[in-house]
Amino acid sequence: MAAGSHAVEATDANFDELINSDKPVLVDFWAEWCGPCKMIGPVVEQLAGEYEGKAVVAKMDVDQNARIPAQFGIRSIPTLMVFKNGQMVEKVVGAVPKNVLEQKLQAAM
Repeated sequence: MAAGSHAVEATDANFDELINSDKPVLVDFWAEWCGPCKMIGPVVEQLAGEYEGKAVVAKMDVDQNARIPAQFGIRSIPTLMVFKNGQMVEKVVGAVPKNVLEQKLQAAM
């Protein structure tokens, strides 16, 4: 993993700006108490490193941010969404293998 490349922290405040990127944006909606979220966390961090400069990888703590998860009707976590030009193009619910997330991200490129 490239030094210093980590998933960006997404918040209610910066979300709209974050997803309106010229690059595809992967957002991992997670929480500290969620077991499957902990399983997928390192995968999300790996993708952040591997796609540095090509995509934006972000994580949003649903316990600390209520507006955006509510806006997207997120009921179970982890939920991962891929945005392209500010629009959601992919959605994955649950801990999935890294190659599944990579395919979704690449499809948005």
